[in-house]
Amino acid sequence: MFEVKNTDILDFEDDDFDTILAEDISFSGNIQFSKPFMIRGIVSGKINATSDLVIDSGALVKAEIRASQVLVKGIVEGNIDAKKLVHVSSTGKVTGDIISEQVVIDSGAKFSGRCSMPTEA
Repeated sequence: MFEVKNTDILDFEDDDFDTILAEDISFSGNIQFSKPFMIRGIVSGKINATSDLVIDSGALVKAEIRASQVLVKGIVEGNIDAKKLVHVSSTGKVTGDIISEQVVIDSGAKFSGRCSMPTEA
């Protein structure tokens, strides 16, 4: 869905997502998905995906996250394991470890944890 090369990762539309968890929703439990997913509300638990995840500004996610690519514009408290990319925007805050082939942390973003960037064999 979003790539660092040739695409502005922050340039997304609501229509790009099959599911959007709205800002007035609070969810606790496990989430699994295979198509792009956006969180604008509050989530706690585990997120396991084979697709892309966007944590929009104003969202609060207290979860262990596994996904293909993760864009953080809100707050994440928990570890992120992304196959391709983790991008923490200037409004984003991550408290937890990040594992991904590629990591982008914009100026102004907050990050507290360890970062590991394994290479694909």
